[in-house]
Amino acid sequence: MSTTKFDSFIAPPCLEKIEILYEDEHLLLINKPSGLLSLSGKHPANKDSVHFRLVQNYPTALMVHRLDLGTSGIMVIALNKEINAQLCKQFSNREVTKTYTALLDGHITLNKGVIDAAIAKDDFPLQKICPQQGKHAQSQFEVIERLTQPFCTRVMFTPLTGRTHQLRVHSQYFGHSILGCDLYGSEETRLKGKRLMLHATTLNFIHPVSQQEMNGHCACPF
Repeated sequence: MSTTKFDSFIAPPCLEKIEILYEDEHLLLINKPSGLLSLSGKHPANKDSVHFRLVQNYPTALMVHRLDLGTSGIMVIALNKEINAQLCKQFSNREVTKTYTALLDGHITLNKGVIDAAIAKDDFPLQKICPQQGKHAQSQFEVIERLTQPFCTRVMFTPLTGRTHQLRVHSQYFGHSILGCDLYGSEETRLKGKRLMLHATTLNFIHPVSQQEMNGHCACPF
C-alpha cells in the first residue's frame, strides 16, 4: 500500500459543527464530529479540520492530542503554549484517562478483559500486531450490551496505552472489528456501520491552572 495513495486522499466534506462542551481562558473541551480531521492535511483539499475551524474564533488554539478522522467525541484544546505543554506532559505521563464507546462485530463472550498485544507500523497508514518489534499496547474493555440488529456488541474501551489506531487494531486482533472501520474490518463489517462506530466518551485530567480534576463527558451518538 503506497504512501502516495494516502497523500492524495481527500476527506469528504464534514457538515457537522464542532460543539464546545466547556470553555475557560486556558482550555476548551469540544465534541469532534465524525468525518472531520483533527489537523489539516498536506493536500490543499484537506484544509478543513478541528484546528482550522477553532483558530477562526480562538487564534491561539493548540492541539494537545488527536482523534482519527472517523472517530467522534471529546477532545481537550489548549489556548496557549504553557497550557499545551502541561497538558501534553500529562498525556505523555499517562495521567490522562479516556474511555471510548464502540460497536464491535458479533457477540463477545467475555464481559470484561484486557487485550494485550504489541503494535508496530505496517505499510502506511496501517498498523499491525507484532510481538517482536511492536510497542507495548493494552486496551481494557467492558461489555455494555449485546445487540441483535445489527449483530454486535457495545463496549466501553479504556486504552491503557496510546498507540496509533490502537483500538481499531486490537479489535481486529480480538476477532471483533469495529463496525464501519475502513482500515481493519472486512467489507461486511465496514458496511454494518454508517460511519466508524467509535466515540471518545470521557476524558479525565487535572486542570493545569486550578489543579481541579476535570471529568469531561460527551454522550455517544449511536
